Amino acid sequence: MPDQTPNQDNIGVVLAFITPGIIQLLMDNRHITAEGASILLYNSRLYKLLEDEETKLWHLSYPILYDMLEEELTTGEITFPEEQ
Repeated sequence: MPDQTPNQDNIGVVLAFITPGIIQLLMDNRHITAEGASILLYNSRLYKLLEDEETKLWHLSYPILYDMLEEELTTGEITFPEEQ
């Protein structure tokens, strides 16, 4: 059976499953459009870290990633969970 672990070549596939949940939470909690939420996410430092498979952030749930993004947007900092 082939290895199913994401790597830098297929991290985009993983992100395609993660990002809709984060965008929906941004829309719900910030009362913004999908376009506005997408812009916030895709221009964030967190998203750049998510794109780097070596950070292993892809294994976190989208609610945790959303909380990390909110922290970045409000404070400019990102706190990584203990399991990192």
